[in-house]
Amino acid sequence: MTRTKKIYIISGERSGDLHASNLVRSLFEYNPNLTVRGMGGSYSKEAGVDLAVDYAQVALMGFLEVVLGFRKVLKYLKLVKRDILSFKPDAIILVDYGGFNMKIASFAKEHGIPVHYYIPPKVWAWNQKRALKLKANTDHIYSILPFEPTFFEKFDLKVHYVGNPLLDEISKFTPHEFFFQKNELSYQPIIALLPGSRAQEINAMLDRMVALVQEFPNAQFVIAGVGDLGSGIYQRGIDAGIHVIFDQTYDLLSHAIAAVVTSGTATLETALFRVPQIVVYRTSAVSYAIAKNLIRVPYISLVNLIADKLVVKELIQNDFSVLNLKAELGQILGNQVYKGYMLQGYDLIKERIGVNSASDTTARLILKSLD
Repeated sequence: MTRTKKIYIISGERSGDLHASNLVRSLFEYNPNLTVRGMGGSYSKEAGVDLAVDYAQVALMGFLEVVLGFRKVLKYLKLVKRDILSFKPDAIILVDYGGFNMKIASFAKEHGIPVHYYIPPKVWAWNQKRALKLKANTDHIYSILPFEPTFFEKFDLKVHYVGNPLLDEISKFTPHEFFFQKNELSYQPIIALLPGSRAQEINAMLDRMVALVQEFPNAQFVIAGVGDLGSGIYQRGIDAGIHVIFDQTYDLLSHAIAAVVTSGTATLETALFRVPQIVVYRTSAVSYAIAKNLIRVPYISLVNLIADKLVVKELIQNDFSVLNLKAELGQILGNQVYKGYMLQGYDLIKERIGVNSASDTTARLILKSLD
């Protein structure tokens, strides 16, 4: 009788957890006898992962924040390593979350455990020599960004381009028929505010987003809230009369005429919903100074990186001001040529991403390697 295969999967933030959960569902679809354990969040747990660690206990952002929280990260890194050795998996799947997962990849390699990296670290953005560490410590890499395979070829590193899992998510989505009534919204045009999925991001972004309300009285601003974080973190928006709707980002985007979006996966989601957007980002002065010296790409948003040109405006650090937000949002709402250029850029992005079924493709490749 064939022994049940055991897989250990690790994700470390909300979007990675979502992609990990969809991958796990595809793995179970092709092989329902798998045993899957690991680190992740509610999405992974719902998909059938036996969680050793909830990522919310570990999540940090920014260079300075990571340094200050290093002891906490180290604690959970040790815990996960011990759990891996106890579980004795046939393979480890790492999902995004480069700082943590690169250390796990090296550890797994030392112990002879095959390493599959789904959504590899963005080594093309900074410290490109990390590609050599990826090559040394991983067995299979599955990319979701169309420009990555060409980049990795420079390091003689072959990766599988599997498409982008956001296409799968969006293709499954159906807008709520009574979205406005359900959330007690008026029928004024909606401007979506997506301040991020982590508390640190929201604290850094929300003030300036909220300040836009008085500048555009003919629109209603709605915040995409994360239910796990609770309502308190959005109090500044609530005090300004802004509705916060929790865990309905796709519904919100499907009804919005424009959006202000914290840089990250949400910028690509917004583009795939064809919502004109402003990309924003702000971090501590120390973290920004370090990042500015390290980053080797001309843009920070996935939208502009995939298009390989400026499609959406990026307001970063000191440029992220209420004055600049007002000017850019005014352009989006009042200049049809400007808006049309952005939508053409979105069409190019979707064309470059290509096919759906990233989770299924990756699952089949992983299971094939285990045979």
